[in-house]
Amino acid sequence: MKRFLPALLAVVLMALPAAALAHSHAGTMKMEFDLSDHDPGKAAELWIPYPVSDRYQQISNVHVTGDFAASAVYTDRVFKTAMLHARWDRGAKSRKLTFTFDVIREERLDKELPPWETRWDPADYALDLATTRLAPTTGPVKALADRITAGKGTVYAKARAIYDWICDNMFRDPNTRGCGQGDVCTLLVTRGGKCADISSVFVALSRAAGVPAREVFGIRQGKEGGTDVTTWQHCWAEFYLPGYGWVVVDPGDVRKKMLVEKLNLADPKTAEYRDYFWGGVDPYRVRLAVGRDLTLSPAQQGEPVNYLMYPFAQVGGKTLDWLDPKTFRYTITHTSK
Repeated sequence: MKRFLPALLAVVLMALPAAALAHSHAGTMKMEFDLSDHDPGKAAELWIPYPVSDRYQQISNVHVTGDFAASAVYTDRVFKTAMLHARWDRGAKSRKLTFTFDVIREERLDKELPPWETRWDPADYALDLATTRLAPTTGPVKALADRITAGKGTVYAKARAIYDWICDNMFRDPNTRGCGQGDVCTLLVTRGGKCADISSVFVALSRAAGVPAREVFGIRQGKEGGTDVTTWQHCWAEFYLPGYGWVVVDPGDVRKKMLVEKLNLADPKTAEYRDYFWGGVDPYRVRLAVGRDLTLSPAQQGEPVNYLMYPFAQVGGKTLDWLDPKTFRYTITHTSK
Protein backbone atom coordinates (compact mmCIF):
# COMPACT_ATOMS: atom_id res chain seq x y z
CA MET A 1 0.00 0.00 0.00
CA LYS A 2 2.83 2.42 0.86
CA ARG A 3 4.18 2.37 -2.67
CA PHE A 4 0.87 3.73 -3.97
CA LEU A 5 0.72 6.67 -1.54
CA PRO A 6 2.89 9.10 -3.56
CA ALA A 7 0.82 8.52 -6.69
CA LEU A 8 -2.39 8.82 -4.72
CA LEU A 9 -1.20 12.05 -3.14
CA ALA A 10 -0.33 13.47 -6.54
CA VAL A 11 -3.83 12.71 -7.81
CA VAL A 12 -5.38 14.38 -4.76
CA LEU A 13 -3.21 17.49 -5.17
CA MET A 14 -4.12 17.76 -8.84
CA ALA A 15 -7.78 17.68 -7.89
CA LEU A 16 -7.49 20.49 -5.33
CA PRO A 17 -8.35 24.03 -6.40
CA ALA A 18 -5.50 26.50 -6.69
CA ALA A 19 -6.39 28.26 -3.43
CA ALA A 20 -5.97 25.01 -1.50
CA LEU A 21 -2.37 24.75 -2.72
CA ALA A 22 -1.43 28.23 -1.56
CA HIS A 23 1.63 28.69 0.61
CA SER A 24 1.61 30.41 3.98
CA HIS A 25 4.08 32.35 6.10
CA ALA A 26 4.01 33.03 9.83
CA GLY A 27 5.80 35.33 12.20
CA THR A 28 5.62 37.94 14.93
CA MET A 29 5.47 41.64 14.19
CA LYS A 30 6.79 44.03 16.84
CA MET A 31 6.27 47.78 16.60
CA GLU A 32 8.07 50.06 19.07
CA PHE A 33 7.35 53.78 19.38
CA ASP A 34 9.01 56.52 21.41
CA LEU A 35 7.68 60.08 21.26
CA SER A 36 9.60 61.19 24.35
CA ASP A 37 11.84 63.62 22.45
CA HIS A 38 8.93 65.85 21.49
CA ASP A 39 7.72 68.80 23.55
CA PRO A 40 6.41 67.40 26.88
CA GLY A 41 4.29 70.54 27.30
CA LYS A 42 2.01 69.38 24.50
CA ALA A 43 -0.32 66.40 24.36
CA ALA A 44 0.64 63.58 21.98
CA GLU A 45 -1.49 61.13 20.02
CA LEU A 46 -0.52 58.06 18.04
CA TRP A 47 -2.55 56.06 15.52
CA ILE A 48 -1.24 52.70 14.29
CA PRO A 49 -2.86 50.64 11.50
CA TYR A 50 -4.32 47.60 13.27
CA PRO A 51 -4.44 44.31 11.34
CA VAL A 52 -7.47 42.05 11.68
CA SER A 53 -8.06 38.44 10.69
CA ASP A 54 -9.72 37.70 7.39
CA ARG A 55 -9.84 34.88 4.84
CA TYR A 56 -6.14 35.21 4.05
CA GLN A 57 -4.55 36.13 7.37
CA GLN A 58 -4.92 35.15 11.00
CA ILE A 59 -3.96 37.69 13.66
CA SER A 60 -3.47 36.50 17.23
CA ASN A 61 -1.53 37.00 20.45
CA VAL A 62 -1.96 40.78 20.37
CA HIS A 63 -0.20 42.77 23.10
CA VAL A 64 -0.07 46.52 23.71
CA THR A 65 2.14 47.92 26.46
CA GLY A 66 3.40 51.39 27.29
CA ASP A 67 3.15 54.44 29.54
CA PHE A 68 0.27 56.11 27.68
CA ALA A 69 -2.65 57.73 29.49
CA ALA A 70 -5.16 55.72 27.45
CA SER A 71 -5.33 53.40 24.45
CA ALA A 72 -8.03 51.60 22.50
CA VAL A 73 -8.84 50.14 19.10
CA TYR A 74 -11.22 52.10 16.85
CA THR A 75 -12.38 52.11 13.25
CA ASP A 76 -12.98 55.05 10.97
CA ARG A 77 -16.61 55.72 10.07
CA VAL A 78 -16.37 55.38 6.30
CA PHE A 79 -14.06 52.45 5.49
CA LYS A 80 -14.18 50.63 8.84
CA THR A 81 -10.39 50.52 8.87
CA ALA A 82 -9.14 49.48 12.31
CA MET A 83 -6.52 51.50 14.16
CA LEU A 84 -4.86 51.44 17.55
CA HIS A 85 -4.95 54.86 19.21
CA ALA A 86 -2.89 55.98 22.20
CA ARG A 87 -2.78 59.30 24.04
CA TRP A 88 -0.23 60.98 26.30
CA ASP A 89 -1.33 64.03 28.26
CA ARG A 90 0.66 67.22 28.63
CA GLY A 91 3.53 66.87 31.07
CA ALA A 92 4.34 63.27 30.19
CA LYS A 93 8.13 63.01 29.98
CA SER A 94 8.12 59.47 28.67
CA ARG A 95 5.92 58.45 25.75
CA LYS A 96 6.51 54.85 24.77
CA LEU A 97 4.36 52.11 23.28
CA THR A 98 5.04 48.57 22.07
CA PHE A 99 2.56 46.72 19.87
CA THR A 100 3.11 43.05 18.98
CA PHE A 101 1.03 40.44 17.21
CA ASP A 102 1.41 37.06 15.55
CA VAL A 103 0.36 36.63 11.94
CA ILE A 104 -0.18 33.67 9.64
CA ARG A 105 -0.62 34.90 6.10
CA GLU A 106 -1.82 32.78 3.18
CA GLU A 107 -0.77 33.24 -0.39
CA ARG A 108 -3.80 34.59 -2.25
CA LEU A 109 -4.66 33.08 -5.61
CA ASP A 110 -7.73 34.37 -7.46
CA LYS A 111 -7.02 32.32 -10.54
CA GLU A 112 -10.18 30.33 -11.25
CA LEU A 113 -12.39 33.22 -12.30
CA PRO A 114 -15.81 32.52 -13.83
CA PRO A 115 -16.26 32.96 -17.60
CA TRP A 116 -19.45 35.00 -17.06
CA GLU A 117 -20.40 38.01 -14.97
CA THR A 118 -23.61 38.36 -12.98
CA ARG A 119 -25.75 41.48 -12.90
CA TRP A 120 -24.66 44.04 -10.35
CA ASP A 121 -25.68 47.49 -9.15
CA PRO A 122 -22.94 50.17 -9.17
CA ALA A 123 -24.78 51.88 -6.31
CA ASP A 124 -23.70 49.01 -4.08
CA TYR A 125 -20.05 49.92 -4.77
CA ALA A 126 -20.30 53.70 -4.76
CA LEU A 127 -17.39 54.01 -2.33
CA ASP A 128 -15.19 51.93 -4.65
CA LEU A 129 -16.12 54.02 -7.69
CA ALA A 130 -15.65 57.42 -6.05
CA THR A 131 -13.04 60.06 -6.75
CA THR A 132 -10.51 61.07 -4.08
CA ARG A 133 -8.34 64.15 -3.61
CA LEU A 134 -5.34 62.70 -5.44
CA ALA A 135 -7.12 60.16 -7.63
CA PRO A 136 -9.85 61.80 -9.75
CA THR A 137 -12.01 59.81 -12.15
CA THR A 138 -12.75 62.63 -14.57
CA GLY A 139 -10.75 64.75 -17.02
CA PRO A 140 -7.48 63.19 -18.28
CA VAL A 141 -7.99 60.10 -16.10
CA LYS A 142 -11.39 59.38 -17.65
CA ALA A 143 -10.11 60.07 -21.15
CA LEU A 144 -7.22 57.64 -20.73
CA ALA A 145 -9.43 55.00 -19.14
CA ASP A 146 -11.82 55.22 -22.09
CA ARG A 147 -8.95 54.78 -24.57
CA ILE A 148 -7.50 51.80 -22.70
CA THR A 149 -10.85 50.02 -22.37
CA ALA A 150 -12.28 50.86 -25.80
CA GLY A 151 -14.18 47.84 -27.11
CA LYS A 152 -14.03 46.02 -23.76
CA GLY A 153 -17.52 44.98 -22.73
CA THR A 154 -16.95 43.26 -19.39
CA VAL A 155 -15.57 44.24 -16.01
CA TYR A 156 -12.89 41.57 -16.35
CA ALA A 157 -11.76 42.78 -19.78
CA LYS A 158 -11.59 46.41 -18.65
CA ALA A 159 -9.63 45.61 -15.50
CA ARG A 160 -7.20 43.40 -17.41
CA ALA A 161 -6.65 46.06 -20.08
CA ILE A 162 -5.85 48.64 -17.39
CA TYR A 163 -3.52 46.22 -15.58
CA ASP A 164 -1.67 45.49 -18.83
CA TRP A 165 -1.41 49.19 -19.69
CA ILE A 166 0.17 49.92 -16.31
CA CYS A 167 2.63 47.04 -16.62
CA ASP A 168 3.59 48.30 -20.08
CA ASN A 169 3.72 52.03 -19.41
CA MET A 170 4.62 52.72 -15.78
CA PHE A 171 7.89 52.02 -13.97
CA ARG A 172 9.19 51.81 -10.44
CA ASP A 173 11.10 54.94 -9.47
CA PRO A 174 13.44 54.09 -6.55
CA ASN A 175 13.86 57.79 -5.78
CA THR A 176 10.21 58.12 -4.75
CA ARG A 177 9.85 58.91 -1.06
CA GLY A 178 8.16 56.18 0.95
CA CYS A 179 5.58 54.27 -1.09
CA GLY A 180 4.48 57.39 -2.96
CA GLN A 181 1.51 59.70 -2.54
CA GLY A 182 -0.69 58.25 -5.26
CA ASP A 183 -1.08 61.60 -7.05
CA VAL A 184 -2.62 60.14 -10.20
CA CYS A 185 -2.67 63.22 -12.46
CA THR A 186 1.04 63.79 -11.86
CA LEU A 187 1.78 60.09 -12.33
CA LEU A 188 0.09 60.00 -15.72
CA VAL A 189 2.72 62.51 -16.82
CA THR A 190 5.82 61.17 -15.06
CA ARG A 191 4.78 57.48 -15.21
CA GLY A 192 7.24 56.63 -12.39
CA GLY A 193 6.57 55.88 -8.74
CA LYS A 194 6.37 53.16 -6.12
CA CYS A 195 3.67 50.76 -5.01
CA ALA A 196 1.09 53.26 -3.71
CA ASP A 197 1.54 55.29 -6.88
CA ILE A 198 1.17 52.38 -9.28
CA SER A 199 -1.76 50.86 -7.38
CA SER A 200 -3.49 54.25 -7.21
CA VAL A 201 -3.27 54.63 -10.98
CA PHE A 202 -4.84 51.19 -11.40
CA VAL A 203 -7.63 52.11 -8.98
CA ALA A 204 -8.32 55.53 -10.53
CA LEU A 205 -8.38 54.23 -14.11
CA SER A 206 -10.55 51.28 -13.09
CA ARG A 207 -13.05 53.50 -11.32
CA ALA A 208 -13.11 55.90 -14.28
CA ALA A 209 -13.96 52.91 -16.48
CA GLY A 210 -16.79 51.86 -14.15
CA VAL A 211 -14.87 49.05 -12.42
CA PRO A 212 -15.04 49.08 -8.60
CA ALA A 213 -11.49 49.05 -7.23
CA ARG A 214 -9.56 49.89 -4.07
CA GLU A 215 -6.03 50.14 -2.74
CA VAL A 216 -4.93 47.73 -0.01
CA PHE A 217 -2.30 49.04 2.39
CA GLY A 218 0.00 46.73 4.30
CA ILE A 219 3.52 45.80 5.27
CA ARG A 220 5.82 43.03 4.13
CA GLN A 221 7.00 40.23 6.40
CA GLY A 222 10.60 39.12 6.60
CA LYS A 223 11.23 35.73 5.04
CA GLU A 224 13.52 34.26 7.69
CA GLY A 225 14.92 35.07 11.13
CA GLY A 226 14.52 38.55 12.56
CA THR A 227 14.24 41.40 10.07
CA ASP A 228 13.95 45.16 10.42
CA VAL A 229 10.85 45.95 8.34
CA THR A 230 10.40 49.57 9.47
CA THR A 231 10.32 50.78 5.86
CA TRP A 232 8.75 47.69 4.28
CA GLN A 233 5.26 49.10 3.82
CA HIS A 234 3.55 47.92 0.64
CA CYS A 235 0.38 48.73 -1.31
CA TRP A 236 -1.48 46.57 -3.79
CA ALA A 237 -5.01 46.67 -5.26
CA GLU A 238 -8.26 44.79 -5.74
CA PHE A 239 -11.11 45.09 -8.22
CA TYR A 240 -14.63 43.74 -7.91
CA LEU A 241 -15.61 41.06 -10.43
CA PRO A 242 -19.37 40.39 -10.53
CA GLY A 243 -20.10 36.72 -9.95
CA TYR A 244 -16.84 36.19 -8.09
CA GLY A 245 -15.99 38.99 -5.65
CA TRP A 246 -12.79 40.93 -5.05
CA VAL A 247 -9.79 39.99 -7.20
CA VAL A 248 -6.29 40.90 -6.06
CA VAL A 249 -3.73 42.49 -8.43
CA ASP A 250 -0.27 43.92 -7.84
CA PRO A 251 1.17 45.68 -10.91
CA GLY A 252 3.56 47.51 -8.58
CA ASP A 253 5.34 44.27 -7.75
CA VAL A 254 5.55 43.42 -11.45
CA ARG A 255 7.49 46.61 -12.04
CA LYS A 256 9.57 46.09 -8.90
CA LYS A 257 10.59 42.60 -10.07
CA MET A 258 11.51 44.05 -13.44
CA LEU A 259 13.68 46.72 -11.81
CA VAL A 260 15.41 44.44 -9.31
CA GLU A 261 16.04 41.64 -11.82
CA LYS A 262 16.80 44.02 -14.72
CA LEU A 263 14.04 42.60 -16.91
CA ASN A 264 12.48 44.16 -19.99
CA LEU A 265 8.90 43.77 -21.18
CA ALA A 266 9.83 41.02 -23.63
CA ASP A 267 11.59 38.86 -21.04
CA PRO A 268 9.81 35.54 -20.29
CA LYS A 269 10.26 36.19 -16.57
CA THR A 270 8.31 39.42 -16.93
CA ALA A 271 5.43 37.47 -18.47
CA GLU A 272 5.51 35.07 -15.52
CA TYR A 273 5.33 37.91 -13.02
CA ARG A 274 2.50 39.57 -14.94
CA ASP A 275 0.51 36.35 -14.89
CA TYR A 276 1.19 35.70 -11.22
CA PHE A 277 0.33 39.16 -9.89
CA TRP A 278 -2.89 39.22 -11.92
CA GLY A 279 -5.06 37.46 -9.34
CA GLY A 280 -2.20 36.48 -7.05
CA VAL A 281 -0.07 37.84 -4.22
CA ASP A 282 2.59 36.14 -2.10
CA PRO A 283 2.18 35.32 1.62
CA TYR A 284 5.01 37.65 2.71
CA ARG A 285 2.74 40.58 3.51
CA VAL A 286 0.17 41.70 6.07
CA ARG A 287 -3.02 43.52 5.15
CA LEU A 288 -3.47 46.60 7.36
CA ALA A 289 -6.00 49.03 5.91
CA VAL A 290 -8.11 50.35 3.05
CA GLY A 291 -9.38 53.82 2.24
CA ARG A 292 -8.15 57.22 1.11
CA ASP A 293 -8.74 60.66 2.65
CA LEU A 294 -9.33 59.23 6.11
CA THR A 295 -10.72 60.90 9.16
CA LEU A 296 -9.13 58.86 11.91
CA SER A 297 -10.79 57.81 15.13
CA PRO A 298 -10.50 59.73 17.38
CA ALA A 299 -10.28 62.44 14.74
CA GLN A 300 -6.88 63.97 13.97
CA GLN A 301 -6.29 67.71 13.68
CA GLY A 302 -6.13 69.19 10.20
CA GLU A 303 -6.71 67.69 6.77
CA PRO A 304 -7.73 64.10 5.98
CA VAL A 305 -5.01 61.45 6.05
CA ASN A 306 -4.09 60.30 2.55
CA TYR A 307 -3.95 56.65 3.67
CA LEU A 308 -3.17 54.72 6.84
CA MET A 309 -0.24 52.46 5.97
CA TYR A 310 2.40 54.11 8.16
CA PRO A 311 1.90 55.02 11.82
CA PHE A 312 0.50 58.52 12.26
CA ALA A 313 1.20 60.86 15.19
CA GLN A 314 0.48 64.42 16.25
CA VAL A 315 2.09 66.43 19.04
CA GLY A 316 0.16 69.51 20.03
CA GLY A 317 -2.01 68.96 16.96
CA LYS A 318 1.00 69.08 14.61
CA THR A 319 1.58 66.03 12.41
CA LEU A 320 4.94 64.27 12.61
CA ASP A 321 6.65 63.08 9.44
CA TRP A 322 5.73 59.39 9.31
CA LEU A 323 8.31 58.83 6.56
CA ASP A 324 11.11 59.78 8.95
CA PRO A 325 11.14 57.04 11.61
CA LYS A 326 14.35 58.46 13.11
CA THR A 327 12.61 61.71 14.02
CA PHE A 328 9.27 60.07 14.68
CA ARG A 329 11.26 57.33 16.48
CA TYR A 330 9.70 54.00 15.70
CA THR A 331 10.99 50.62 14.60
CA ILE A 332 9.13 47.61 13.21
CA THR A 333 10.69 44.16 13.33
CA HIS A 334 9.44 40.83 12.06
CA THR A 335 10.55 37.46 13.35
CA SER A 336 9.64 34.50 11.16
CA LYS A 337 8.43 31.26 12.65
